[in-house]
Amino acid sequence: MTLFRSFTATAAGLALMATLTTAAEAHRMWLYPSATVLSGEDPWVTIDAAISNDLFYFEHHPLRLEGLVVTGPGGAPVDAQNAATGRYRSTFDIQLTEPGTYRVAIASSGLFASYTINGERQRWRGTPERFAAEIPAGADNLQVTELARRVEAFTTRGAPDTGALSAQGSGLELVPVTHPNDLFAGESAQFQLVLEGQPAAGIEVEIVPGGSRYRDQVGDWTVSTDAQGIFTVIWPEAGMYWLEASVNDDNPSFEGATNRRATYVATLEVLPQ
Repeated sequence: MTLFRSFTATAAGLALMATLTTAAEAHRMWLYPSATVLSGEDPWVTIDAAISNDLFYFEHHPLRLEGLVVTGPGGAPVDAQNAATGRYRSTFDIQLTEPGTYRVAIASSGLFASYTINGERQRWRGTPERFAAEIPAGADNLQVTELARRVEAFTTRGAPDTGALSAQGSGLELVPVTHPNDLFAGESAQFQLVLEGQPAAGIEVEIVPGGSRYRDQVGDWTVSTDAQGIFTVIWPEAGMYWLEASVNDDNPSFEGATNRRATYVATLEVLPQ
C-alpha cells in the first residue's frame, strides 16, 4: 500500500518535531552560536539550542539535538562535539578546522493525524512508513497534515564562503543572497526562501531582535517574499536577530495528507559598522 510519492523522516526527527510543534505555538525555538565570525589557529564555537519565551534566554525547554547536521565549508558533514541536553537547553561545540562558513541545522519532517475511533478523538504523529500500520482501519474523520521544520545558524572562520549554503530541496529553506555572516547595522540584506527547492512567493517573514527580556515591546516586524521568493531586511542596529517563516497550503507530497505546514527559523548576527 503506497500512500506517498516522496518523503523522508526519521523516528528521532519526529520525536523532535512533536516537541517543537506543541511548544512553538507559544514559544520560539532557536540555535544561538557563541560567535558567528572567528579567526585564529584553532577556533571553536559553542551552540546553545532552546525553546523559550524571551530571545535568547533558556527558561522553558531544551531544543533536542535529534536531526542535528553541521555542514562544513566544503559541503561535507562535520561532527558536533561535547553534546549535552539539560533542563532548559541543549549545547554542543564545533571545531572550525577549515576556513569558511559552517551551516548548523536541526531539521525534521513527518505527519500529524487526528481521527475519531469509537467516538473518541485521537492524535497521532509518525512517519509515512508507519502511517498505514498505526492508523486504525475504523478511524473516522481522519485529517492528516504533512510537517517539515528547519532551525539554523551560521558561523564563519576567516572569510565567508558559500560551500555549505546550498538548498537541500526539502521543506522551507533560506538561500542567502547576502551572506548570513556579512550583516551590518544600517545596511540591507537579501535572502531567498525556497519551498521544495522552488521560490516561495508571498511568504511573510517575521524578524525579532534578541534581548526581548529587557524590552516592553517585542520589537518585531515582518517583510514578504516577492515572486522569486526574495525578501529584503534593513537592520536597524547591531545585535542578534531571530527570523521565522512558515507555509500552510493544501499541496502535500504524501497522498494521504490534506495539507502541508513547513517552517524555517534562523538566528543571524548583525555587526556594528
